Amino acid sequence: MSRRARGARGNRGKRYDTEPKLNMKKVFAVIIAIVVIIMFIFVIRGIIINAGNSDNISSLSYFVSFQDNKWGVIDSNGNDIIVPSYQEMMIIPNEKKDVFLCTYDVNYETGEYKTKVLNKENKEIFTDYEQVEAIQNMDSNNQLWYEENVLRIKKDGKYGIMNLDGKVVVEPQYDEIVAVSGIKNAYKVKKDNLYGIVDVAGTQILNVNYSDITNLGKDNKSGYIVKDQNGKFGIVDYSANQVLECKYDSIEKVYGNDLYVVTENGAKKLVDKSGSDILTTGFDDITSILKNKDNGVIFKLNQKYGVMNLSGTVVISPDYDDLAEAKTGILIAKKEGKYGVIDISNAEKIPFNYQKITYNEGADIYIADDENFNTTIYNNNYEAKVTGILTDIDTEKGYITIVVGDQTRYYNFRFEEKTDKEVLTTNTLYLSKKDDKYGFVDKDGNVVVDYIYDDATEQNEYGYAGIKKDGKWGSIDSKGAVVQEPIYNLDDYLLVDFIGRWHLAKDLNANYYNKD
Repeated sequence: MSRRARGARGNRGKRYDTEPKLNMKKVFAVIIAIVVIIMFIFVIRGIIINAGNSDNISSLSYFVSFQDNKWGVIDSNGNDIIVPSYQEMMIIPNEKKDVFLCTYDVNYETGEYKTKVLNKENKEIFTDYEQVEAIQNMDSNNQLWYEENVLRIKKDGKYGIMNLDGKVVVEPQYDEIVAVSGIKNAYKVKKDNLYGIVDVAGTQILNVNYSDITNLGKDNKSGYIVKDQNGKFGIVDYSANQVLECKYDSIEKVYGNDLYVVTENGAKKLVDKSGSDILTTGFDDITSILKNKDNGVIFKLNQKYGVMNLSGTVVISPDYDDLAEAKTGILIAKKEGKYGVIDISNAEKIPFNYQKITYNEGADIYIADDENFNTTIYNNNYEAKVTGILTDIDTEKGYITIVVGDQTRYYNFRFEEKTDKEVLTTNTLYLSKKDDKYGFVDKDGNVVVDYIYDDATEQNEYGYAGIKKDGKWGSIDSKGAVVQEPIYNLDDYLLVDFIGRWHLAKDLNANYYNKD
């Protein structure tokens, strides 16, 4: 590709009797023009290269692989990065970083083991330490996950923290470092049998002064329940300010509106941040403090749940088997084995017909599941809008994916139906059905993959889609070419997903891909 220069007409400059001088403005203009042309060439070259690599739908990611009882790593194009060769499952803390953690020489009798870290060239990195490990954590549903920005390092028998680029943010000086359960970017450190808290940047949040520390809420800004060296409990906020002095037998992870549930001298009660008693009788337990302080608390009495205000007046009688606030003044309740939704005046908003109801705050919708695994979605006016098999709620992109009958449908959060092309904007192929067979079309509706499959999946973010024929699954790439002929029986898998020839494992929590 070339460009014709502009401004070449009328070259009628004056003649000079003396030696001509350089016109510096013109020199600079020529230099700038050359630079622009060079930049243009590189941009065009990049476009051509990217067009040639159109199979790579998103930026490169890495995943654990499993084959022949050995573990390795693949990238999001399905290429082997680390050929499966390790006995122990590899760990990838952050799928966008080529930091792969290996455990080897495991002695199952003594619990001793060695670790090393590999990069995408299969070269060992971070070799200055006795051990380098991911920091594991657990959510409220007991699902294991790993901190994605930092690693625990061990040197001279002491532990510290390093980021994934190899920068030490906490020097190895502690006897122990673990994640604060369920909280991202908060780490409990131990020295001389006392505990403190540091964050992902290595900032000391709480000094190493406590016999124990646990989280109060669901993030690292909510503060901490601390136990002093006398065995008494208090609360310290994120800035290390003492909220409740350490004088209580225990403190529950129930708080809000500067109110806390504590046990003192064997009696459970509700106190404010000054330690003054707010509620002391009329309940066996307090399970939640409502978002609107005037609405009070959810209490438990004789194994049943109700609501009382902060004066101790019962607002909703304890008649329910379960009770939890969805949003301000709206409660998900259970009675006679079924869930429904009520408001703070005990008026029914969603009937008690369901096995489970959850509230999605980002979408402001209620998701109600029946005994047949069908989902009915209610809007914020408590109107049933659609029923089917829910497959996805994407709060970032603002859409719901649900299978109604044999059709996959897409809705925004106003329940306006959208086409797959409006929602799956990065796809190159779209799932299509004709005469009870599945194929794929492009964004203009042109058939790219013929209608020959018994079942199929939408293209995933890496450009691959699953295809099923004669009871077996395989995969195609972003251009519709078959990558893996259908050979896998995945009928009892909850989710069918492919990266190249690798399919997602049956155990979704394990999050690895295999060829077995």
